[in-house]
Amino acid sequence: MNARIGHGYDAHRLGPGDGIVIGGERIAFDRGVVAHSDGDVLLHAVCDALLGAAGLGDLGTWFPDTDPRYADASSRALLREVRDRVAEAGWRAVNVDATVIAEAPRLAAHRDAMRANLAADLGLAVEAASVKATTTEGMGFVGRGEGLACHAVVLVEAIPVP
Repeated sequence: MNARIGHGYDAHRLGPGDGIVIGGERIAFDRGVVAHSDGDVLLHAVCDALLGAAGLGDLGTWFPDTDPRYADASSRALLREVRDRVAEAGWRAVNVDATVIAEAPRLAAHRDAMRANLAADLGLAVEAASVKATTTEGMGFVGRGEGLACHAVVLVEAIPVP
């Protein structure tokens, strides 16, 4: 199998608001995410991992925060566009493994929906889309409640040529 691995990381500050979007799911929260798009750290990390695996740069290259077209953009729409660009380069996702790092809110109740969103947008079986969550036990910017972050790893394989 002709395969590559990509790693992605994203972090966003928390600020005023009444909810956040993670993995395409809106989650009620006493704050919001400071971001140009919807600030979905999970999907942004997955996008960067996919682009990296395909040798296509990073999310900021394709969707710069200086471009008004991407203001408040849905990260699920961005992920589907990244999926298509990766496919045009001859690759498709095999599996995704992501870890969201946040002190709050708790994400366990939303994990299955996040996995289903990832799987649907990438054309994967749900079992091939893993979403985990952890805290930093009070350490660093995440622990102080200043922001949240995510690491993602993807395996891509070459699309067979007929």
